[in-house]
Amino acid sequence: MTLTRWLLALLSLLGAQAALAAGPVQYRLDPVHTRVMFAVSHAGFSNAIGTVSGSTGTLLFDPDDWSSAKLEVSVPLDRIDLGDEKWNKAAMANRLLDVKDHPQATFVSTRIEPIDAQRASVYGTLRLHGVSKEVKLDVTLNALKRHPMPPFRRTAGFSATTTLDRMDFGIDAWKAVIGDTVELRIEAEAVRDRGGAEEEPAIDAPPPEDATEPDEAQAPPVTPETEPVTTP
Repeated sequence: MTLTRWLLALLSLLGAQAALAAGPVQYRLDPVHTRVMFAVSHAGFSNAIGTVSGSTGTLLFDPDDWSSAKLEVSVPLDRIDLGDEKWNKAAMANRLLDVKDHPQATFVSTRIEPIDAQRASVYGTLRLHGVSKEVKLDVTLNALKRHPMPPFRRTAGFSATTTLDRMDFGIDAWKAVIGDTVELRIEAEAVRDRGGAEEEPAIDAPPPEDATEPDEAQAPPVTPETEPVTTP
């Protein structure tokens, strides 16, 4: 093959890879590195802080076109953690979250209003305690790049905040003890989804004890069979 033909073949390959990379890409939430934190007044003395881990869902995302993004999330409310077993049970009981009848909260985006390259207002329907309401998330894109640990998958990381009124969702017990306003902070990581086409380590697996910090020399080479390393 002459040099000219080789260069044309290389350009053709790069063009094909660029075309595949263009447009929205499907991601799936990493349940280990996605967590919902909430804060609510405890009789005016302090803000009780709790978390919910293990959220799952999908994200369709193009950093060059936030408006095309689509997000669906499911939050397992039976994993609520207020730092005390008795309070965990009280929060999940029928007078509050009623987890037995409403085990999950869900969020499905309906529209996205970009602010700049890193931020957007994400509107969607939150279903909680059997009630569906529109909420707005203030979302920041922290990073979109290849993860530095195996299996080196392209990963998107986000932070989001919003404020809810629990009364809007019919959670109205213990008014003298629990405040109405609930502040939410969400930290999420989403991994590029290849539809199960290849075997890979579980995304929630911690690095081995003898793992060393990866560097460029350890990274796998870019070939037509591997995902190109790009930075949006």
